[in-house]
This record gives sequence, C-alpha cells and structure tokens, in this order.
Amino acid sequence: MSAGAASQRVLITGGAGFIGSHLVERLLGEGRVVTVVDDLSTGSLVNLKAMAANPRLEIIRSRISQCAGLGRLVSGADCIYHLAAAVGVELVVRSPIHVLETNLHETEVLLEAAAVARTPVLLASTSEVYGKSQKPAFSEEDDLLIGPPHQARWSYACSKLMDEFLALAYAREKGLPVIIVRLFNTVGPRQTGQYGMVLPRFIAAARAGSPLRVYGDGQQSRCFCYVGDTVEALCRLAGSTQASGQVFNIGSTEEITIFDLARLVIDCLGSKSSIEFVPYGEAYAPGFEDMRRRKPMIEKLQRAIGYRPATALREIIRLTAAAAG
Repeated sequence: MSAGAASQRVLITGGAGFIGSHLVERLLGEGRVVTVVDDLSTGSLVNLKAMAANPRLEIIRSRISQCAGLGRLVSGADCIYHLAAAVGVELVVRSPIHVLETNLHETEVLLEAAAVARTPVLLASTSEVYGKSQKPAFSEEDDLLIGPPHQARWSYACSKLMDEFLALAYAREKGLPVIIVRLFNTVGPRQTGQYGMVLPRFIAAARAGSPLRVYGDGQQSRCFCYVGDTVEALCRLAGSTQASGQVFNIGSTEEITIFDLARLVIDCLGSKSSIEFVPYGEAYAPGFEDMRRRKPMIEKLQRAIGYRPATALREIIRLTAAAAG
C-alpha cells in the first residue's frame, strides 16, 4: 500500500464521519483525488462542508452494499480507507442488529470488490476487540477475551474482530493487500457526543455549566488520541510497503481516569460545573460491563512508521473546545 503520486485516487468509506472527514481534509490538502461513500447514518455532510466545493472531492451518499458503482470506484482507486462502521457505546447497546449488519455485511461487500481489483485496503478496527483483558497495556499479539453474547456491548467488539479475520483471510487467500488498525479513543474537533462519546459530552456540559455525568465510579481509565495524530498514523501506514498484512494499535499512551478527565475539562474551560456520578445501568442497560483500563502498546507502530501520537491531553481539550465555538 503506497501513498504514490499527488494524483492518487483514494476511496474513503465513512468519509463524512468524525475521523473520516479529517482524513479527507488531509488527503485533499496533499493533492489527492478523494471519493467518499457514506450513508450518513452517523456521519454528516456538515463535517465536509469546508471541503465540499473542492473539485477533487466526490461524495456519494450510499451504503457500501447499495452503491451501484462500487466496482468502478474500487477498481479506479489506488487505495481504500475503510472507516465506515456503527460506532458509539449507546448505539451498540440500543441497536445491536444495525451494528452487526453494518460492521459485518458492509465490510464483506467492500473486501470482495477490493479483492477483484486488488486495491489495497486499510481497515479501521477498534481497541474494543481486546475485550475484558486485564493486562496493563495491550499488544497486537495478545489473546482476546470477548464477553458473553447476552451483553449487547460485546456485539460491536465481536463484529469488528470478525472484520479483522475476514480481511486477513482475503489477504491470505486472494492476495489482497490489507492493513488493520485498532484505534484507541480518538478525539478532537467534529466528534459528537450523540452516541455517548465522553470528551464532547464533557466539553458541552462544562460550557453550559451543567453537571458532567461520569458513569460508574469514574476510576476506569482511557488514553485519548488526537484525531490529527490518528490521521497522520493512518496516512503513514497506508504509504508503507512493510505494513501490509499486519495489525497496528493507534493511540496515545497518556492515561487518565474518566473522573480526572472530567476535572481536567472543568479546569481547562474555567467552568463552574459539578461532577455527577451515574450508574451504568441507568446510563446504558442493566448489567452493562465496562473495561477498567484501555491502554495501547504502540512500539510496533513506531517501528513501522517512525511515529507515535504526541498531542498532550490538555492541548486536545483546548483544540476540541475551540473548534466547538
């Protein structure tokens, strides 16, 4: 998978989403010709508003499986970034059928078309595939521990893991060049709190002077990676001939509890908001399971592309809040 010349044609599924729109912006800035396929179920054309007039951008509103010209688009592309997915814990808990259908069927259709054309694919997976593991930090070579099927939240992790298995199967059997990335809590401008994403929720509440709602006891910890750092890693991996057939974690290693994140947001915004603890059963569903810790090991990423995400969390909050107006 190589970045190639400035005239390179790129297909981005889910390009109207949070991460996808930043990737579109980056690639257009490099002179690429970009086609976005997005059904706008969770993405928005507002995310692409600043780029909409660019003659090198084509936006197709469609599910991948219903895109009439998919074969032509795939064969005409030099590479594909597959970011389209059902995302967000709230959506996963409330619409599990939609999550499974979107994450499994749409990926299968795309990989089948890509295999015919031999068009390289970078597939976005998730840190959720590490499941209930209690390791202090997660490596790409770790065993994975998915929770029981009666807990709807695990359907997302399982569906994305099946995407990984399917992509690697296409790589082995069909010779399709594939790179898989597991994203850890990417945050930044354009991310919405609509589907439960914690940082935009906290920023919106702090701005309004409303309580910041922390689920559980707030001692669960995460590492938040700035979207610009994530996009940089995606682009470098796509341009690496050595990355094909491999899995990479992308994320920050700056760890913070959700309670401390709430306090930091209040401090950064100079807010008078309080912090309110909300039981998981009230926030999501009875019996909801959360992971206490979610920290990536990113040495493999650094070895492959000479890069590690570097934007500090306080700066991430500042940039995200500033973009929200």
